[in-house]
Amino acid sequence: MDATSRPPSLAGLRRTYEGLPLLEEDLAPDPVSQFARWFDDAVAAELPEPNAMVVATSSAGGRPTARTVLLKGYDENGFVFYTNYESRKGRDLAENPRASLLFPWHSIRRQVRIEGRVVRLPREESAAYFRSRPYGSRIGAWASRQSAVVQSRRELDERYEELAERWPEDPPVPDFWGGFLVVPSEVEFWQGQLDRMHDRLRYRRAGSSWTVERLAP
Repeated sequence: MDATSRPPSLAGLRRTYEGLPLLEEDLAPDPVSQFARWFDDAVAAELPEPNAMVVATSSAGGRPTARTVLLKGYDENGFVFYTNYESRKGRDLAENPRASLLFPWHSIRRQVRIEGRVVRLPREESAAYFRSRPYGSRIGAWASRQSAVVQSRRELDERYEELAERWPEDPPVPDFWGGFLVVPSEVEFWQGQLDRMHDRLRYRRAGSSWTVERLAP
């Protein structure tokens, strides 16, 4: 490999972060209200898929894994996403019902990290959301045995076509599919600053209220 074709040094891949300071007196009284402010900012900045988040789970034996999913709702109770309950994350959460979420909003120099326990949504709530999805996504939920090994792409496509023929209009709600609610115990807001002196403010649940702590970058 000659010098012109070498990849850049990882040590040299760095950016300067500069943004408005994140101060305690500027925070909303609770983390969900603060998240709403920042989420609105991410939407206004026209970030691609601002509701994309990394969900990290762990098995009962402590084996971690992470993947990107889409946030589909949030309120004072917590943060909602939907998945196949038989997927790896579904199995992890059945064994160890805790998760960490990460919103990596790099272009606006912000991150939000959430930790908490996880509970399944009521069946009727998951069913209502499933019926609101595009037809193709509903068939896809049936066609994909998420995280299972498949022999080929053709196998997936044939299963999709078979199910589309079976249910040409209104596929039923799978019993293996539904929503999870992440009930936060900690929510950290990260704002990039110069010289890696970033602002990190963390809400930590203290009974029925929240304590705010500043963390060293």
